[in-house]
Amino acid sequence: MKILAIDTSALTATAAILADGKLVGEISTTTALNHSVTVMPMIDELLKKVNMDISEIDLFACSEGPGSFTGLRIGIGTVKGLAYGLGKKVVGVSTLEALAHNISFTDCVIAPIMDARRGQVYNALYKFTDGALYEITSPRALSIEELCDELTEKTVFVGDGVSPYKDKISELMGEKAYFAPPQHVFQRAGSVAYAALGKEPVDAEALTAVYLRKPQAEREREEKERI
Repeated sequence: MKILAIDTSALTATAAILADGKLVGEISTTTALNHSVTVMPMIDELLKKVNMDISEIDLFACSEGPGSFTGLRIGIGTVKGLAYGLGKKVVGVSTLEALAHNISFTDCVIAPIMDARRGQVYNALYKFTDGALYEITSPRALSIEELCDELTEKTVFVGDGVSPYKDKISELMGEKAYFAPPQHVFQRAGSVAYAALGKEPVDAEALTAVYLRKPQAEREREEKERI
């Protein structure tokens, strides 16, 4: 089984190939370039580096959200297009679940946090037990104060929300708060691929984004209508 996975849910764009459970290649960039410019050349480069043709891919996987509305649309559209063209199935993986797979070396609670703006983070809580990842809470958007208030155990934080909220988390949780090392903080397509293992593949048209919140333009329009 060969899986091509991508994640374009945030500033980092990343692609990886998993072959028979082994990560054989992964590329990541964190730049200001639009993912529509970077993701296909990244996939092409990755396939060349591992000496593989796109036709050899058995399954496509991508982060389905939460995350950047534009980024998610690009990633999902890319995977759908490739899967349609090759007649292959797809798997959508929660961005938060994939981030939790970055931290498979701990028995602490894992708290992926992505900056959702407006003083909130996207979050879900996970824990590894007997080598398997279990979801403690489903994905949601909440303030960092609300999140820290419900955490009573030692917790590892991962995701792009670490940088803006690290000091606040440390203030609220003290020694119970741990933070992923820099090389594990951001999205990794390899983690998306591993998270896809064991999930039920679906037809490409069934893959949809999980935004958790309405687009900003829609929220602003609703606020104006209420005035």
